[in-house]
Amino acid sequence: MLRRLLVAALIAAGSVHAADLPEPVARLMQSSNIPPEAAGIIVLRGDTVLVSHNPQQSMQPGSTMKLFTTLTALEQLGPVFRGRTELRSSADVVNGVLQGDLILRGGADADFNEDVLGHMLQALRNQGIRRIKGDIIVDRLLFTPSRPDAGQPPFDEYPWAYYNVIPNAALINTNLLKVEMRSTGNKLSLVMLPEMDKVSIRSEMKLTDAACGSWENGWRTPDYSRKGDRIEVVLHGSFPKDCTKSTNINVLDSQDFLARLLLAEWSKLGGSLSGEVREAAIPAAPADAASAPAIATRLLAEHVSRALPEIVRDTNKQSDNTLARTIFLSLGSLEADPQLGSKPLPPDASGASTPMRAETAIRAWLQQHNIDGNGLILDNGSGLSRSERATPAQLAALLQAGLKSLWMPEFLASLPVAATDGTMRRRLKDSPAAQRARLKTGSLTGMIAIAGYVQDANNQPCIVVAILNDAHVANGAGRAVLDELVDWVARSGN
Repeated sequence: MLRRLLVAALIAAGSVHAADLPEPVARLMQSSNIPPEAAGIIVLRGDTVLVSHNPQQSMQPGSTMKLFTTLTALEQLGPVFRGRTELRSSADVVNGVLQGDLILRGGADADFNEDVLGHMLQALRNQGIRRIKGDIIVDRLLFTPSRPDAGQPPFDEYPWAYYNVIPNAALINTNLLKVEMRSTGNKLSLVMLPEMDKVSIRSEMKLTDAACGSWENGWRTPDYSRKGDRIEVVLHGSFPKDCTKSTNINVLDSQDFLARLLLAEWSKLGGSLSGEVREAAIPAAPADAASAPAIATRLLAEHVSRALPEIVRDTNKQSDNTLARTIFLSLGSLEADPQLGSKPLPPDASGASTPMRAETAIRAWLQQHNIDGNGLILDNGSGLSRSERATPAQLAALLQAGLKSLWMPEFLASLPVAATDGTMRRRLKDSPAAQRARLKTGSLTGMIAIAGYVQDANNQPCIVVAILNDAHVANGAGRAVLDELVDWVARSGN
């Protein structure tokens, strides 16, 4: 049935004509100078194709790409899947001293933050450990490469922004510093959280008479400098007088972030470290790693994340790129374990990277569901990419598979509800689609998209996919076209 529906949609696609679009949608596109060839749209009601416009066109999908990542993860990893963080050591404890190295092993734990770290370190103190004689080794080797962010150029002009954080297997606190800024008269005071060992913050911002509500207009990209073993975060730009605001910034290297936070938390608990915090060495070659003798380690403390459906919900509702990329990399590095929730995949003899293995998992899932993968290009699984591509037909087929999935309730619950929550909370408030449409959104410069489910006037579910790739979608024009389509579907069926 799935294949027959998709074939029907593809047969219905002819040459590009605005006439195959609902009249109000075509009119809005024309008034906004969005050409018909820039749109790919499918609307299905059961076995009936209501709209089919360029369904096979490979397009930039934006964050609707997250649907491939999250539905595949729910089906392949299962609803009890959890990431995990562990503290391990092979050393003995003698008179309160751990006689060797402590290993912090990252396991794609999406909930790993400073509170979790504090509790894990407290577990060491509860076991009588007050000093670590060796080093603390951060093991990010679950992912290949272990530092996916290393050497990557900024995606856009906002590298410090939350949505640009690139995860690794031991990412903590999403690598974000919370900065509270308070100006009184001609003085600006700053507070940075969490507290870190030998990390401070200062401002080079000029105070202005601008309105407090427009403070972001004066913000410029922050950076940091090193002075010996100290790190100083520096804010740039301008800030209004008599104004209080807070923001989150991704500015520190992720190893600096974890190491400095770990040292601060361990010191608060009265612990000491003889060595340093360093990253685990990458094996010279897979053959060397396989032949190296295994070192027995015992588990000293652990944390497991929330179950996958909760992570998927946060991913799709808020269109969280970092969570989506973490799930994507988990598909390429972990598999479901009935007892533990997750366990590492066995080594790949081909030496494939984790993103390559994740792509293989998604394409295998598509094949299982008879969904043609031609035209699909995967990069990081989040849609925050200029290279990722998908066709409206592929997204429609995925949504059909979602309705038949064992984990359909979890998948549907992850989608933003029109006029209610997530990225759809402010849209379609005056439409019959309000609270009756569940839609994943996507937007980048020059593109906008939606993909999900809309109930029509007879409460019949419809699958709706619409992608616009054109510069004229800016300034709300593209969103108006997509909202008009959803409204038309919600009113149809009378």
